[in-house]
Amino acid sequence: MLALFSRPYAIALLFTSLVAIACDGPPQTDGSGAAGEAALAAALAGECLDCSLSNADLAGVDLATAVLNRSDLSGANLQGSTLSSALLDQANLSNADLSGADLTKAALTNANLDGANLQGADLSGAYLKGASLTGADLTDANLTGATLTQTNLDAAILDGANLEGASVPEGFTPPQ
Repeated sequence: MLALFSRPYAIALLFTSLVAIACDGPPQTDGSGAAGEAALAAALAGECLDCSLSNADLAGVDLATAVLNRSDLSGANLQGSTLSSALLDQANLSNADLSGADLTKAALTNANLDGANLQGADLSGAYLKGASLTGADLTDANLTGATLTQTNLDAAILDGANLEGASVPEGFTPPQ
């Protein structure tokens, strides 16, 4: 029967009962092994609080509206992924590759995006209040209407980024 489903969907079916074990409490693994597969299944199913998906390969994955608050996605490959309207409050996305990702209307309150690659990412309408983007690469990113108040943009690369209508930190001067 599992042959009828795609691999991610089959994983979600197999590990539904393990979601609470893998995602409650401290981070489990780097996305490998049974607990890591359960965390991945939970993320694909839409909710995975405090999960560890560090260094996971989630390129092109649809995580729209997923709840990943406080999850560790540091170093993860999320290139071209869909995270529109996802909840990533206090998530660790440091050094993650989010190039070309769709983060429209995503909630990233107090998230850590230090050193993240956000080249060409769509963050229009995203809520990044209190987030840290130290050294993040936002080249050609769309930040139209994004909330960036109290956001740390130290050493962030904003070449070609669209900040039209974005609320920016006090004293911040957008690049021309």
